[in-house]
Amino acid sequence: MKKIFLLGCIVGLTSCFSSDDFLDPKTTALTEETVFSDSTRSVAFLYRIYSDVGFSFVKGRWDSHGNTEEATDDAEYRYSGTGQKAVILYSGTVSPTNFPFFEFWSTPYTNIRRVNLLLEKLPTIPVSAPLKAQMKAEARFLRAWYYHWLLISFGGVPLVGDKVYDITDFINLPRNSFAECVTYLTTELDEVAAQLPKSSAYPEQEYGKITKGACLALKSRILLHAASPLFNGGAETQNADLAKIVSNPTYDVAHWQKAADAALAVMNSGDYALYKDNTTAPGYGFYQVFLNRVNPEYIFFQNRPANRDLEGFYNMPTRGGAYNAMPTQNLVDAFPMKNGKAITDPTSGYDPANPYKNRDPRFDYSIVYNESQYYLASANALRPVYTYEGAASDGFTQAGQTTGYYSRKMCDVNISSNSSFNSNRGWPLIRYAEILLNYAEAINETGRPDLAYAPLIALRDRAGITAGSDNLYGLKAGMTKEEMREIIRTERRVELAFEDQRWNDIRRWKIAMDVSNGYNKRMRIVRSSNGTYTYQVTESIRRHNFRPEMYLLPIPDSEVRKAPAMLQNPGW
Repeated sequence: MKKIFLLGCIVGLTSCFSSDDFLDPKTTALTEETVFSDSTRSVAFLYRIYSDVGFSFVKGRWDSHGNTEEATDDAEYRYSGTGQKAVILYSGTVSPTNFPFFEFWSTPYTNIRRVNLLLEKLPTIPVSAPLKAQMKAEARFLRAWYYHWLLISFGGVPLVGDKVYDITDFINLPRNSFAECVTYLTTELDEVAAQLPKSSAYPEQEYGKITKGACLALKSRILLHAASPLFNGGAETQNADLAKIVSNPTYDVAHWQKAADAALAVMNSGDYALYKDNTTAPGYGFYQVFLNRVNPEYIFFQNRPANRDLEGFYNMPTRGGAYNAMPTQNLVDAFPMKNGKAITDPTSGYDPANPYKNRDPRFDYSIVYNESQYYLASANALRPVYTYEGAASDGFTQAGQTTGYYSRKMCDVNISSNSSFNSNRGWPLIRYAEILLNYAEAINETGRPDLAYAPLIALRDRAGITAGSDNLYGLKAGMTKEEMREIIRTERRVELAFEDQRWNDIRRWKIAMDVSNGYNKRMRIVRSSNGTYTYQVTESIRRHNFRPEMYLLPIPDSEVRKAPAMLQNPGW
């Protein structure tokens, strides 16, 4: 328990202040002078910047129950009201003037300003020189973290440097080019990485602070996006100036090599490893990694007090949950068999009449399907969940159940939302599995699919997939770059499901028009009088509408009108 001291302090200190008004004289007696002349308050100010790092991951991001995952082919939203923010996103009615998710823009810039204010005041804060250096390095990483969300959502944005603008200032900054933003962020991260310790070098009471590895991992993610089709020669505009703002205008394979090198730097550091346990049960390490605050796989994370938040968000009605996001048949079909072969492979052993048998163990740890075992509070034991059509409470089409599935990913099967038990967990903002996938994708795109096998095999081994006589874990030998690309994308989808990745992935790959522009699939299960089941894949009742201009979000109209020098994104 000692190891969670730092994050416990963050929660306690930041709860004293509102989310946006740390220094607002209308709501608190604190001023810049009183905060930055006091060491405790100054550290609390830094922790306030930390507290928003999971703003994109948080499951109740919109209207207490919406997130980007519900605008993808992985999940269906429980709600359908046209005013719901997730509905606006998945239905494609978003526009510069109808942009109710302002935090895409405001949360990063609010925290960038907080970082700059802290850096400005840091020389006078009454703390030791080593602590000042530490705080400065952490703050610079956090600034890069918030900028990277702007970059992958909007393309190039105005870089404000260390400037602290006053509320009365007229800020009319043009957008920096995409390349300038990438260079700025990677340079910052390289410099800060040289100043921060490895995770193993921190004392226990400082567990959760930003590390050298977090800097290298964020650099890996940024460079992977920069190399991806959307940003690597993917600008869809005839305006040459705008093309430079939203992307690297011309495709260059060198961007993929830079991304591969950045991921390899994390892999070669020796600081991280997959959380593996195939002894307790196949793939058990994949399940447990999300239920342990302290593990070797989390590189950057937001630790939480003991809770059952995810159970509340995902659990089915009989377990007291809100089932706000329900997995689609599209996602279910992406999971291979336990032998690692795709269900479309005639040699995989897949049986459409028994579709959940012998699947990749990650499937059982990610999806609640008909007759899955899950804790039932009234029985104080694991009991089956019934999702067939007409089943009481949890069944298909009952009380808004639209797909025939519930999510189990990151949930503890031994507790439920309506139980009195809690789980110890942190939100996985960057974990080592992502780095392995980053490397596999980038090195494959350089024309070396042979080098992509090792990280995929490591992931499949940890998942509990059987090695096979060729020790390839179901992977085809000698794949071409194009064949390997599809395998990597599917592996990423399965491994990182519901971890705030899919929305960004289908945009950066420029496949959203194909995979999230129509009706998702769902499973209708009918139970006969003798207790047997029949399975029918049908279309969802709600159409997703992804428009080409949505590959980059519109800058809110109110922001463009305040700063005319900012060019709007293509198509908006």
